[in-house]
Amino acid sequence: MKIVLALLLCLMLIPTANGETAMNTIIPTWNNVKPLGRTMQLEDALWLCLSGTGAEFTAECTSLQVTMAGDSAVTAPANRVRLAIEVNGQRVVDDMLDAPEKTYDVWHSAAPESITVRIIKLSESAMSTCAIKAITTDAQAIYPTPKKARSIEFIGDSITCGYGADDEVAEHNFTTSTENVTHGYAYKTAQALDADYSMVSFSGYGIISGYTGTGESKMTNQLLPTYYEKLGFSYASYKGRTPASVEWDFSAYTPDLVVINLGTNDDSYTGADPERQEDYRAQYTEFLKVVRRNNPNATILCTLGIMGDRLYPQVKNAVNAYTEETGDTNIACLKFDVQSPADGYAADWHPSQLTHTKASEKLVKRIQQLMGW
Repeated sequence: MKIVLALLLCLMLIPTANGETAMNTIIPTWNNVKPLGRTMQLEDALWLCLSGTGAEFTAECTSLQVTMAGDSAVTAPANRVRLAIEVNGQRVVDDMLDAPEKTYDVWHSAAPESITVRIIKLSESAMSTCAIKAITTDAQAIYPTPKKARSIEFIGDSITCGYGADDEVAEHNFTTSTENVTHGYAYKTAQALDADYSMVSFSGYGIISGYTGTGESKMTNQLLPTYYEKLGFSYASYKGRTPASVEWDFSAYTPDLVVINLGTNDDSYTGADPERQEDYRAQYTEFLKVVRRNNPNATILCTLGIMGDRLYPQVKNAVNAYTEETGDTNIACLKFDVQSPADGYAADWHPSQLTHTKASEKLVKRIQQLMGW
């Protein structure tokens, strides 16, 4: 396999009999593209699961196509992957992956030009995953863009996923077609700080309970800590595999900063009940130990509040308890402003794009203060 990949990377441009330049089919790997978030080489493709995952690379070419592969959710309209492809910062593809394999024309020019291509999975992993199958181009090779000087990992729920961000009608329900991580506060923050990012987020998930609706009992099948050390989670499968079956290698991405935004769904269970809130506090403290074990040198910033701040005091209590127990002071808190009706709502009363922008602005200021960025 290594020999085959090397040959694909090193292919020279060969004119065809009629004088046209031959096209090269290149398999994307961590050697020729920069991974965005948690990605995995699976057979002959780069597997994308979590929100915001993707790849970025440069090429000098006159033509470039990207072939994407879908998973078992391609037949489910409400759950299909939504993806975007950008060239030199301009979005040229925004599409729902509705076929097992689909090829997109990304670039054409009369003479070779140097371009930067970014492929981004806009929707979350719980509903569907996808893979970058091939890059077809007349370039001699493609090259990963450089790593940025700053790096952040975001851990969260639907807010971090950009749930409903492209459908600002509060009464509408979830569909991956209106989910857009690039319109969420986390992606906006990474862009504003010129930082690489990784996102681990699932709609409806929490620390001790997922979203309950009624609040009568815990939703223990929707806990983010269960999947934090995995590639991700999905109800769909790709080539017979699910991301929860893959242990994540934390050496592959070492963030300077980890931002946690969990508690909105827990609040649907805890309400104002002191015992339930203490359960959240205690398990939050334990989750901080897991985050620290896997990110020994990162600063941790614990946040809450965009869709309600009732549990924020327990976030602070969890951080204080963690610091007292471990002696670790490389950790801080931030309370977001609760979304305002004047700023509108997205689907299922989620944050509007304006709310996400305001949250990002507040988070950027706190990070600059905390990290000296």
